[in-house]
Amino acid sequence: MNPEDTPHRSAERPPAGTARRALLRGLAGTATLSGLALAAAPASSAAARATASRGTAPRPTTADGALRELAAGNRRWRTYCERHPDATPAVRANLTAGQHPFAVVLGCIDSRVPPELVFDQGLGDLMTVRSAGEVLDEAVLGSVAYGVLELGIPLVVVLGHQSCGAVKAAVQADLTGERLPAHIQYLADRISPAIDRTKTGDARVDSTIDANIRAVRSHLAAEPDLAAKIAAGELAVVGARYELTTQLVHPVA
Repeated sequence: MNPEDTPHRSAERPPAGTARRALLRGLAGTATLSGLALAAAPASSAAARATASRGTAPRPTTADGALRELAAGNRRWRTYCERHPDATPAVRANLTAGQHPFAVVLGCIDSRVPPELVFDQGLGDLMTVRSAGEVLDEAVLGSVAYGVLELGIPLVVVLGHQSCGAVKAAVQADLTGERLPAHIQYLADRISPAIDRTKTGDARVDSTIDANIRAVRSHLAAEPDLAAKIAAGELAVVGARYELTTQLVHPVA
């Protein structure tokens, strides 16, 4: 399947150039995005998710298929061809019987980066978990695990973004030694190990954003229950970043 297309939604105009197509393929490409083998989910869970159809075809049931759907949705978003799918009366009625989302997206609370919009998805498509700077705690870990272990979701995306305020605050506090207010210090403490002190200024913040995505992804992938799913070829945990200036989501290896 071409990562720029999905079977259940109509065709759209192609991207502007070769570089853009290459970046899109990077998001959908299994080796580039995750470094993991993206194997099909078990037939039982695949069949269950296929019952919640999206238009004329079922939703993705594997990590590879989910990545392709997210890549195609982000392309629609950044080319202003959004479809705002899966919000029809029929879909809403169908979802009263249960949910079968195809991806968990752990993202930041930033109001400019809502996963359902930047990936152009609708009701029942994504299970989203959001915390400032994608910081992990027991509630966030439990929420991600619920999607994977209870709903059989085959893909977890850790989605950071350009100009992350939580990362900026952590970097600034690290530079000045200033204590941040109350619970905000908790966030800074969790992000602090990812700070790239080899760089200065905006470059330090930018590099730390990527390092934090990698750290969170690695932490999730090392969780025993999730690691077992990865080893069985039933789950991929990947890192990605959203650029505010271009609206592009691209992999963070």
